[in-house]
Amino acid sequence: MALHSIGTPEQLRDPDYMPPLYKAIPLGVQHVLAMFVANVTPAIIVAGAAGFGFGSGSDDFPNLIYMIQMSMFFAGAATLLQTITFGPVGARLPIVQGTSFAFIPIMIPLVAGRGVDAMAAVMGGILVGGLFHAALGTVIGRIRFALPPLVTGLVVLMIGLALVQVGIQYAAGGVPLMGTDDFGNLQSWSVALVVIFVTLGLKFFARGMASVSAVLLGLMTGYAVALALGMVEFGGVGTAAVFALPNPLHFGLEFTAAAVIGFCAMAFVSAVETVGDVSGITKGGAGREATEREIQGATFADGLGTAASGLFGALPNTSFSQNVGLIAMTGVMSRHVVTIGAVFLIIAGLFPKVGALISTVPIEVLGGGVIVMFGMVAAAGISMLADVLWNRRNMVIFAIALSVGLGLQLEPDALQHLPDTPRVLLTSGILPAAAIAIILNLVLPRDLVGEAAHQAEQTRAAKGAGDA
Repeated sequence: MALHSIGTPEQLRDPDYMPPLYKAIPLGVQHVLAMFVANVTPAIIVAGAAGFGFGSGSDDFPNLIYMIQMSMFFAGAATLLQTITFGPVGARLPIVQGTSFAFIPIMIPLVAGRGVDAMAAVMGGILVGGLFHAALGTVIGRIRFALPPLVTGLVVLMIGLALVQVGIQYAAGGVPLMGTDDFGNLQSWSVALVVIFVTLGLKFFARGMASVSAVLLGLMTGYAVALALGMVEFGGVGTAAVFALPNPLHFGLEFTAAAVIGFCAMAFVSAVETVGDVSGITKGGAGREATEREIQGATFADGLGTAASGLFGALPNTSFSQNVGLIAMTGVMSRHVVTIGAVFLIIAGLFPKVGALISTVPIEVLGGGVIVMFGMVAAAGISMLADVLWNRRNMVIFAIALSVGLGLQLEPDALQHLPDTPRVLLTSGILPAAAIAIILNLVLPRDLVGEAAHQAEQTRAAKGAGDA
């Protein structure tokens, strides 16, 4: 779709511009396709960690469908907060909200093997963390100094590293069980590799919608292969309800120190990520800096959307960076286009059969997709770290934070004698790494001469790129 056929250059940079409906609808659907898989995946991962049964005969299977359903519904609802706005809540920008991967390493230790009963503590943490996130909107501009690329890049890298094990387990057939020989069999890996290769092929050799939706199309191809191999079960689709509204306090609410502290800490990181996404949208789509009103409104919407999710049994929301890239690629800044995508998500979330159909995707197919997605999370962290001046001070901060955080995550029994709350928080890996990096970055003396030279070099490089 040629950009000149959508509107003038001035119109395309205007968030309030509404393209003709027959052009706006496919653009809105494109945003949904770009984020759809990443949006529903966290619910499946957390449900799997809790021990929900993935088969239609399991007692917990309806809860899995419900979590998938709510992932779609509240992603759409939170997106509407951003695009339509309600008073100070929302940025009036084309920001797409979705279920956050960042909180998964916090949730897995909270629910591991504990079944549906563990979800009440998760929802309590989500509610408090969301309200804390919203409150950060009043001060977010003044605390960004504490989170330079050294800290944010390390945190994003740690999130990716914390999740890669899940991707490999899923690709090999799920969480390994004692006494089974099925884990890691050739069939499981063959299906996962089909997803990976098709995704890479489309991403780098296709154009337009095929490239943007590479992960989704890769999953569909893997799904077709799994269907041919008899790995797909449709029993749950027939028993799922046709229409269902969100159920308040579906999992209940329980407030534990580990959940509340963990979610509030990650909300701090998520708020900074949202600021980056808002800046990316205004720079990439409109060629300007984000205003304080836009940053505050986006943070308010992020937090309140997450808090509402916790009340209805959904997982935390955040702005989706892949859709920021899509706006830069298409050049269409219209918030109304994203509103159309949000409506599609809400509609899908009201029909449990959609969630039941998604739940038929074999774990091996999902594993192929999340290996790519989680690897990209880690790569995004490395990309952020590229802006760091790697002097001895910063190398020491990074080394200590990474060693302690990753080490505790790999060997959680090292803290087996601690009480439950600090043990869960520390063995997440992300929180100790972030805390160490933030504290050391604030207290260790800076190499001012080296930083000034580094900044001057970056400015010259940027000017040279602009001249080119």
